[in-house]
Amino acid sequence: MGKAKTLIAVVGPTAIGKTAMAIKLAQHFETEIISADSRQFFKEMSIGTAKPNAQELKAAKHHFIGAISVQDDYNVGDFEAQALVTLQHIFEKNKVAIMVGGSGLYVNAVLYGFDELPKAPAQVREGLNARLAEEGLPALQQDLQKLDPAYYAEVDLNNPQRVIRALEVCISTGKPFSSFRRQKQRRERDFEYILIGLNADREWLYQRINERVDLMMQDGLVEEVKSLQTFQHSNALKTVGYSEIFRYLNGEWTLAQAVDKLKQNTRNFAKRQITWFKKNEGIRWFNPQQFDEVVTFIESKLNDEKTEHG
Repeated sequence: MGKAKTLIAVVGPTAIGKTAMAIKLAQHFETEIISADSRQFFKEMSIGTAKPNAQELKAAKHHFIGAISVQDDYNVGDFEAQALVTLQHIFEKNKVAIMVGGSGLYVNAVLYGFDELPKAPAQVREGLNARLAEEGLPALQQDLQKLDPAYYAEVDLNNPQRVIRALEVCISTGKPFSSFRRQKQRRERDFEYILIGLNADREWLYQRINERVDLMMQDGLVEEVKSLQTFQHSNALKTVGYSEIFRYLNGEWTLAQAVDKLKQNTRNFAKRQITWFKKNEGIRWFNPQQFDEVVTFIESKLNDEKTEHG
C-alpha cells in the first residue's frame, strides 16, 4: 500500500508557466502551494523575480513567497526544515500538496534531503573574494570549469556566491563540489512525490523570456532595483534581473545594454535549469498548455498503489 500523502512538484525553466500550472493544480486538488523558487522568498524582490501577483496569490494559498528579507541569512538547509514542517500542516488537511519552482537545489532538498557540505577554512573564502575583486568573476568561472565541469554546466555562473561556495569546497577538499551533492543516502520521507516538468520549444520559451523582461521594465523594475541599491552587495541580489540593472544604475551600462544582457542572462539561466532537471529521470515532461494531460497523469499515479520511486 502506498503512503497516503503525495507532494506534486512542478519544475522547469523560468517563464515556462509553472505558476499558472501550480495554481490550477492547487485549485483542482483543493490544496496549497509551497514555493521552491529561492528568488521569490525575498519580500523586497517582486518584479525581477516574477513573483505571483495579488490575484494569483488569492487564487491559491502560497507559502514562502516574500517570507524573508534580503538582509536575512537564509540557506537551503533552513528551507528544507521549514518546508517539511509546512508540508506536515498541509497534509493534516489534504492528501495532496503542490510544490513549484525552478531552484533545483531547493526542490531536491525537500524531496531527497540536503547534504551538509564541508566547511572551508575562512582564508580560502577570503582569498577567493580578493580574487573576485581584483580579477573579476570570469577568472573564478574558469577555475570552476577546470575543477568541477559538472557543476559548471548547471550553476548560475553570474552568481558569485554560488561560484565561490563551489570553489571553496573544491580547493579545501581536493574533490569536485558536485561529488558532495550526489545524495548518497536519500532521507526517508513520509510522503510520496510526483514530478511534473514543464518545457516547450526553445524558440517559444526565449520569446516568452524576452516578453517577460519587457513587461518587468514596464512594471517598474528599474525603480525596484533602485530601492535596493543599499543592499546591492547582499547575496540575494547577485542574481539575474538585479545585477544587470545595478550595472546600469552604477553607470557601467546604458539601459538598453542592461535590458539586452538581462534577456540574454535569463535565457542562459533557463538553459541551465533545463540541463539540471533533465538529469532527473523521475520527471514526466509536459507542455505548459497540457493541464488536462497533467491531471490525468497525476490521478493515474495517485490511484496506483505501487508508486514508483526515482
